[in-house]
Amino acid sequence: MSAIVVADAKVILKKGEGRTIKAGGAWVFDNEINRVEGSFDNGDIVDVLDHDGYFMGYGFINTNSKIRVRMMSRRKEHPVNEELLETRIRNAWGYRKTVMNPELYGYDARLSGTDEKEALQKLSCRLIFGEADFLPGITIDKFSDVLVIESLALGTDRMKNIILDLCKKVLSEDGVVIRGIYERSDAKVREQEGLERTKGFIGEPFDTKVLIEENGVKYYVDVENGQKTGFFLDQKNNRRAIASLCKGKKVLDCFTHTGSFGLNAAAAGASSVHAVDASDVGCAQAEENAKLNGLENIIKFQCADVFDLLPDLEKQNEQYDVVILDPPAFTKSRASIKKAVTGYREINIRGMKLVKNGGYLATCSCSHFMDEELFAKTIREAARSAHKQLRQVEFRQQAADHPILWSNDASFYLKFYIFQVVEEL
Repeated sequence: MSAIVVADAKVILKKGEGRTIKAGGAWVFDNEINRVEGSFDNGDIVDVLDHDGYFMGYGFINTNSKIRVRMMSRRKEHPVNEELLETRIRNAWGYRKTVMNPELYGYDARLSGTDEKEALQKLSCRLIFGEADFLPGITIDKFSDVLVIESLALGTDRMKNIILDLCKKVLSEDGVVIRGIYERSDAKVREQEGLERTKGFIGEPFDTKVLIEENGVKYYVDVENGQKTGFFLDQKNNRRAIASLCKGKKVLDCFTHTGSFGLNAAAAGASSVHAVDASDVGCAQAEENAKLNGLENIIKFQCADVFDLLPDLEKQNEQYDVVILDPPAFTKSRASIKKAVTGYREINIRGMKLVKNGGYLATCSCSHFMDEELFAKTIREAARSAHKQLRQVEFRQQAADHPILWSNDASFYLKFYIFQVVEEL
């Protein structure tokens, strides 16, 4: 089913609640609600009112979730309908076209003779980023001519086919042809919404091994079996940022996934790259990507647990000019943040010890719950334990196609530091 259903129902907040919504927040939690008047089915659009009856907006309700209402519109004159969804999608695509100048990604229309239509067709980006694009619970990645959708909330899950049709319509107006859509709504968090995990084709089947290009490096993206939607587009600018550090250098790339940081280092002229990941599937895909770019003689992949391997490399007196740490999120909840801090501290201590004096460390966290201040504190403590001094080169974050909405803290999740590492005298 794909539908927008507007219920004759009102969610009335408790006295004193609603400040977050008034400030632009997208979520109404169950403990903020006084009562619900009227009848509805989960996933329906309802009115949201404060305790005094002041209209705060429209959102879709789900009594199975602690996030009881996800806001869709704040203006009475902007009801939730296809027109509103199309406006949101147009705004999202217009934003990407503005902030993601194709010249940055290896196919500049002015330099290569490629016209704008072809550049937009080839462009890979996050087209829709949930709450940050005012479409809660929906993520859509564009990999050249394929869309991959992840749906995590009941209300927008019911609208997903409408949203996808509108995406194709908006893209087609710029000459972008979408040959296939794949759904990767297989995250465990769907169960909190009362939804089953699901993955598969939406529409006609197609070859799920998609060729993309980013920063002049080519990749095969496995949208069916790869992590998340198949490829981590949020690091594109950070991969480019490490390139200037790697020319002629010996590089260690930890948690390489399908090889992206290591391949950027190799393409930038690194003398050698040692890339490590625990996934057999990821390493096999990374090796294929290396061959695709003619870099297989520069970059070597090892399937191993990074936490086990780094102490072994230290015992072998291995030293690198550049060490890259791009671990998975060590925490997806506040409850496990202490354990995550231990993990980040340990991996950074080990990584720093493998950097030559005067070499460089690139380190990041992709967990929203590991905020910028805590991550910086953890790195500082790791440096003390490793008896290293850190000279900050850059602090970076997720790419602009993953916009940070200041009224939604969860939209800021990727913290990325580049340091020069020097020994204490």
